[in-house]
Amino acid sequence: MSFNTFGQLFRVTTWGESHGPAIGCVVDGCPPGIELSEADIQPFLDKRRPGQSRFTTQRQEPDQVKILSGVYEGRTTGTPISLLIENTDQRSKDYANIAERYRPGHADVAYDMKYGHRDPRGGGRSSARETAMRVAAGAIARKVLGAEVVIRGAMTALGAHGIDRANWDWAQVDENPFFCPDARAAEAWKTELDAIRKAGSSIGAVLEVVAEGVKPGLGAPLYGKLDADIAAALMSINAVKAVEIGDGFAAAALRGEENADEMRMENGKIKFLSNHAGGILGGIATGQPIVARFAVKPTSSILIPKHSVSADGEEVEVITKGRHDPCVGIRAVPVGEAMLACVLADHMLRHRGQVGN
Repeated sequence: MSFNTFGQLFRVTTWGESHGPAIGCVVDGCPPGIELSEADIQPFLDKRRPGQSRFTTQRQEPDQVKILSGVYEGRTTGTPISLLIENTDQRSKDYANIAERYRPGHADVAYDMKYGHRDPRGGGRSSARETAMRVAAGAIARKVLGAEVVIRGAMTALGAHGIDRANWDWAQVDENPFFCPDARAAEAWKTELDAIRKAGSSIGAVLEVVAEGVKPGLGAPLYGKLDADIAAALMSINAVKAVEIGDGFAAAALRGEENADEMRMENGKIKFLSNHAGGILGGIATGQPIVARFAVKPTSSILIPKHSVSADGEEVEVITKGRHDPCVGIRAVPVGEAMLACVLADHMLRHRGQVGN
């Protein structure tokens, strides 16, 4: 299987399966001399870790990361950084009854069509378990970017129920199990998701990631656009079905005079009066906050019977037992932050290589 690597100068290669002994990644291209330890990475993994509330899978994985290479005496050496997380709570027997049956909505049938062979245990390589290594790599990317770049994410909709943006409070994101910036919406979501979970079903979500403090100039015209790489990175996350930058699809409903971000001078610097573009014009960062949203489909593993077929061509009924997220979008918030961080770190190194500091 190819295409397990993303990035050009800041390159991340992930490996491992959901029910294998471990998962891991190699981060190549990290500049030398950056302070880095496992303690810098672990807090971000803890945000994504399963089993933290009744609204996520009850699989109990500590997700303790180990740095195997690329760091000496607390600083990066410029050589590949290898990271490893052991899997400790696999229950492969949960998948024995569907090993030869294609789960609707999953990648099972597509993997078999392409490779003629697959790992059915938890989806193998297609499992969202892989995203733990993206989060670990994202923690390193944040170190490359520096403390002046602040990357945060939030859930802005659970199914059809969105937040009231007038109530947006970043402080609330860490106060509820949904990473929700609207306290009122978070309370309503608990009731909604409890009902969905008890029914054995699932629901989708919309997430928003924002990067502040990004210096203007990152990105390149045409085939190296910053927003194109952000969209590709977010789209590569498991279960993501749509991505938008800035106002995104809503921009299509605006008139030109409404959509254009007007400018004025303030203290000798350009000041934008709005940010419909999401901090990127012509594929290049403007210095405004970079804003992206992505939609995550409902978790495909549900307890409600669905019609499908088997590998032998038999028409069957599939029920996916085991431990699954009723809304996989919840734990996608730190993954989205990580992917944005990796893209920005990659583009920062590209920018430095082309035009210097």
